[in-house]
Amino acid sequence: MKNICSKISSVMKTIFGYGVTICLLGGGLTFFGYMAALIIGGETATEICTVIYKTIFPYIIKASVILVLFGLLAMYLNGEMALNSEKKKK
Repeated sequence: MKNICSKISSVMKTIFGYGVTICLLGGGLTFFGYMAALIIGGETATEICTVIYKTIFPYIIKASVILVLFGLLAMYLNGEMALNSEKKKK
């Protein structure tokens, strides 16, 4: 059973790692979108910011929440105690 949980945990950690990387890149790209809007100015800038805020951010936030769940499940399946203030004794 421990072997199966370890394999599932490994797959979930891989998904978590790639997913967080994609979310961080998406957040970075929104920064460049806001910078472009700042340089352009006017009504076009307002439309750019609105598109980023209403279409891109909700997907990034939802994906991040799901990925945090994957990360926590992977840690617990592997036997690591996340969100615990006590240190694990070996």
